[in-house]
Amino acid sequence: MLVIHGGAGVERAGMTPADEAAMRTGLEEALRAGHARLAAGKPALEAVTAAITVLEDSPQFNAGKGAVFTHDGKNELDASLMDGATLKAGAVAGVHRVRNPILLARAVLEHSPHVMMVGDGAEAFAREQGVTLVDPSYFRTERRWEQLQRALREEAARQPHADIATARHFGTVGALALDGEGHLAAGTSTGGMTNKRYGRVGDSPIIGAGTYASADCAVSGTGWGEFYIRVSAAHEICSRMAYLGESPERAGRVVINERIPALGGDGGAIVLSAGGRLAMPFNTEGMARGWIGADGVPHVALYSDETLPLPAGAGP
Repeated sequence: MLVIHGGAGVERAGMTPADEAAMRTGLEEALRAGHARLAAGKPALEAVTAAITVLEDSPQFNAGKGAVFTHDGKNELDASLMDGATLKAGAVAGVHRVRNPILLARAVLEHSPHVMMVGDGAEAFAREQGVTLVDPSYFRTERRWEQLQRALREEAARQPHADIATARHFGTVGALALDGEGHLAAGTSTGGMTNKRYGRVGDSPIIGAGTYASADCAVSGTGWGEFYIRVSAAHEICSRMAYLGESPERAGRVVINERIPALGGDGGAIVLSAGGRLAMPFNTEGMARGWIGADGVPHVALYSDETLPLPAGAGP
């Protein structure tokens, strides 16, 4: 089983038919890439890495190639990865030249005694590990640049943001996998938030907030990161499943649709249990999401009013 998301906060008003088609295609390609690893008997960690790499390479998502710009006109990338079988984790934050931050997060997990590396130090480690570095111009897309310019104009005029992509703190990709050995893994990658300042880091690279995996549960979040950090969202979902015996649907709903909104935040998440039960809670008009099972058929959706068939036992 492989479950992915391409970010909450998807709004029909901001999407053209071409955008929708490209996003759906990107989700399907990511699912097939991860499924190929699982079908070949590879561990969950490898399937998660493969799926997120595809999403990072797509300009349709706010991660890697499609990352948004900071106030200073830069792209700052964050990612994290966790192996539920061993509780090993790797994370990177504030990198500018790493083509696929999820690959660097995996290098931290596998080849470092540390869990998180940031900025220049993380990129020095990337060079040592042979992780691909690119010129920062690689990440520039005109769509994201115009989003920043619009946000700067609105800020200068003290106007509210008109563009949902700049007004809210969405735009993340993530993946969860359950392999043939029954092991889980989770990963998340993001370009952060448009017009962010002061070296801000959200929940995506923070283990327990945006990403968590154990022997029983895997979670990747997408939403307003400050609130996910404050409630340790990913770990909280897994804790509710472990200690209260809640289903992925119930645990995800309490944290994503009740606790975070009560504080003023919003967003979504994907949740997967060791038994293959999944949930995709979110409280926005849409969340790019999908799953693929043993039959290799990808299932994807963007909006809340789309019916996404779920595997047997996966809940409503």
